[in-house]
Amino acid sequence: MEAPPFSSSCSSSPSSSTARLLSSPSSSSLLFRRNSFSKIHYSAKFKSPRNLSIRASGDSVVTLLDYGAGNVRSVRNAIRYLGFDIKDVQTPEDILKADRLVFPGVGAFAAAMDVLNKNGMAEALCSYIEKDRPFLGICLGLQLLFESSEENGPVNGLGLIPGVVGRFDSSNGFRVPHIGWNALQIKNDSEILDDIGNRHVYFVHSYRAMPSDDNKEWISSTCNYGDNFIASIRRGNVHAVQFHPEKSGDVGLSILRRFLYPKSAMAKKPTEGKASKLAKRVIACLDVRANDKGDLVVTKGDQYDVREHTEENEVRNLGKPVELAGQYYIDGADEVLRYTSENVFVPLTVGGGIRDFTDANGRHYTSLEVASEYFRSGADKISIGSDAVYAAEEYLRTGVKTGKTSLEQISRVYGNQAVVVSIDPRRVYLKNPNDVEFKAVKLENPGPNGEEYAWYQCTVNGGREGRPIGAYELAKAVEELGAGEILLNCIDCDGQGKGFDIDLIKLISDAVSIPVIASSGAGAVEHFTEVFRKTNASAALAAGIFHRKEVPVQSVKEHLLKEGIEVRI
Repeated sequence: MEAPPFSSSCSSSPSSSTARLLSSPSSSSLLFRRNSFSKIHYSAKFKSPRNLSIRASGDSVVTLLDYGAGNVRSVRNAIRYLGFDIKDVQTPEDILKADRLVFPGVGAFAAAMDVLNKNGMAEALCSYIEKDRPFLGICLGLQLLFESSEENGPVNGLGLIPGVVGRFDSSNGFRVPHIGWNALQIKNDSEILDDIGNRHVYFVHSYRAMPSDDNKEWISSTCNYGDNFIASIRRGNVHAVQFHPEKSGDVGLSILRRFLYPKSAMAKKPTEGKASKLAKRVIACLDVRANDKGDLVVTKGDQYDVREHTEENEVRNLGKPVELAGQYYIDGADEVLRYTSENVFVPLTVGGGIRDFTDANGRHYTSLEVASEYFRSGADKISIGSDAVYAAEEYLRTGVKTGKTSLEQISRVYGNQAVVVSIDPRRVYLKNPNDVEFKAVKLENPGPNGEEYAWYQCTVNGGREGRPIGAYELAKAVEELGAGEILLNCIDCDGQGKGFDIDLIKLISDAVSIPVIASSGAGAVEHFTEVFRKTNASAALAAGIFHRKEVPVQSVKEHLLKEGIEVRI
């Protein structure tokens, strides 16, 4: 039964936060790596097989509340894909005049409330919702409806829904942030969730609202991650979801479509799928760089060497970035790392060039501005490499968090769930684990001279320079500095196709409480099963075997399902 409209007094007291949300310097997820910061515009298109694109008739405008933080391009792309035009909120009056309002909240709670209060939009937003106008909040757009949040707080929210938004409890062994594809438990008639069935949707967050007697009439679905938390709410025409429909593939697009077409005759699809818990992620990685002709290509290294061993010594070319990204979305990759967000409705992570720099015109960009540009260009997460190593070394040397490193700044403004640290270590074999000051492990397979132990030396500059810090020490340090996820590579295994470095992945995934993505070495479907069975990795990544179609993404997933490992299908 549909819940009745509501009334509430909106809490719009100013947040205590002084954080600022920066706009860009200019006005299944995929992982993209780049060597330098630059804007790229692609005109290539590819066709989705799901045939979800439809044109709206009559009033086909959606008002979007974009307050200048994080990736809202994916939401824009999804709305346009479904046949609607977009009107951006410029003033509080734009909110009050909206026929349908979408609020894709991105970033940290305190910083978002700070912007909403200073722009006078908090009061307008409350007034709009209290009048039971069509509203869809996404992620932070759900959390801000509650009374307050513990994130950098306590910080007052809009006060429309009873409850406090708190951090996930990692003491019970669950990794925080909660990142990946999880299942919903539908509680009430939600309308927009009618096509979900037993299918996974995509979450990425560290904070959540909990069900209570005071807010139970609002709850349309919950999700289990350690505890049952609120996954979505509905009251009258007001909807909000903790997950990201714009990043949940065809299932997510159906949610947006049902919100945008509430009166259309859409039959409820029969339940399909077997989602029951957080799925293991299979990630396709695209290494994108310019070749000697200046063209952007997807390449693949062999122990980080990306050039062909031929007389021409050209950069290895495995295809065009946009086309490959699109194919991976069609094939079911859970994440794709790069810039193509126009028709790819799974998470995108971009890495490379996330640091302070000065351009040819003398204009200085901070790492926070660089990250902002990436987010505004369609990235959901950014990956930091060398800069994170330097920051960790300084932190371990001084024991002081300055708050000035790129890792700390980006995490503070956008939330730690938006920051991935890429670790690029190489094995240094040892006869005795006490020969070094860094954490060493006993190897499952001895070294070339029978060595039983190794430590993993971190590198910078694409693996070309070793640093006096181990992967274990780096992982622990970056978690404390604000990283939300670790992408764990291994130079020795890169491009070899002999399997992941299980010793390394087990070492790091046991050491931290944030998710770890296993990378480097996959050559067969069995390698994915092995890494998920033997380690606590949350995801596994491959590049070359997917690019060359030696092992299709779907084959990996089918094998994992057969072995009893839950994945998104």
